[in-house]
Amino acid sequence: MNRRLLLAGRAAAGHAGDTPEPAQDVPTTHGPGAPGPLNLITDVAGLQVGQSDDPGARTGTTVILPDARAVCAVDVRGGGPGTRETDALDGWNLVRSADAIVLSGGSVYGLAAADGVCAWLGAHGRGYEAVPDTDVPRSPIVPAAILFDLANRGDKKWGMNPPYRDLGIRAVEAASRTFAIGTAGAGYGAGAGALKGGVGSASLVTADGMTIGAIVAVNSLGSPVVPGSRHFWAGAFEFGDEFGGLGPSPDRVTGEDWGMAKVNPGARTNTTIACVATDLELDPDELKRVAMMAQDGLARAIRPVHSPFDGDVVFALSTARRRQQSPKREFLVARIGAVAADVLARAIARGVFAATLPPGMQGKTWHML
Repeated sequence: MNRRLLLAGRAAAGHAGDTPEPAQDVPTTHGPGAPGPLNLITDVAGLQVGQSDDPGARTGTTVILPDARAVCAVDVRGGGPGTRETDALDGWNLVRSADAIVLSGGSVYGLAAADGVCAWLGAHGRGYEAVPDTDVPRSPIVPAAILFDLANRGDKKWGMNPPYRDLGIRAVEAASRTFAIGTAGAGYGAGAGALKGGVGSASLVTADGMTIGAIVAVNSLGSPVVPGSRHFWAGAFEFGDEFGGLGPSPDRVTGEDWGMAKVNPGARTNTTIACVATDLELDPDELKRVAMMAQDGLARAIRPVHSPFDGDVVFALSTARRRQQSPKREFLVARIGAVAADVLARAIARGVFAATLPPGMQGKTWHML
């Protein structure tokens, strides 16, 4: 067995009863592709998503839940990130895989959502088996990233009991193939520039049968729309009218016109956090490249991005349901990374397009432009 298949097989191994379906060979033809049937990250076989929110606190949590432990990588570009377990995903370390991924509001408090998910997974016998002994609990690997929504006027007077551990448990318990986009989960209290942000998701099935999906919580300093217009920066990548149908903007933008970006940003008050996924069998090093390339989706959809005031993080995972018989493996990785960037750009626009204002929250949605 070669190193790539060994790593993928070892990292994807879950708990008893969660063995993924055998990988299937797919052909190598090319073509335009199209969104999957749900146009969500869960079009990738072997994934579910669960979400929960706290309307009073105007915050929430999103959990990406593989059917079994999945090979995973991460790329951090923002200047103010808040993360958990990202070092465990480095290719030179032991685990390089995840039992779940958490995206959450709440800034540093939101990292506790992963504690709830970890507890739920452990109670269900899932996690890394460090010692083969039934009396020794497994260690669920739950990387997480958070965004800052503490200043959205929600009730944050939680004292010693922030809600995020419970939000994590509620989110993972709600995991399914269908889920809401817009004002939901980690994007419940988010803002995208001067517009209401939210959770977005999208997918693409390539002509040769590979599926790539993305989910994102958009809380950016930068604006998702072209200055002076309703056109999304991601308009060139739109399928049909999935985020308004306006397509690319005909306008030219010069100089430092940032349009509807947030003004007077404070440290750690912004962030776009995301996960891209594929059903193609990839090893941790290949997924790292996919995560790096997928970050370009943020640059295609938000301006400016990756600032000192953003904590931009992109996870990438593989459910290893398919393998590609191709002698040019590097080109295959390039394809997946390029598609992931486009799909992530679409997911960002879809999240903002679907966002609504929670009860009592002031601000402006895309539909108010």
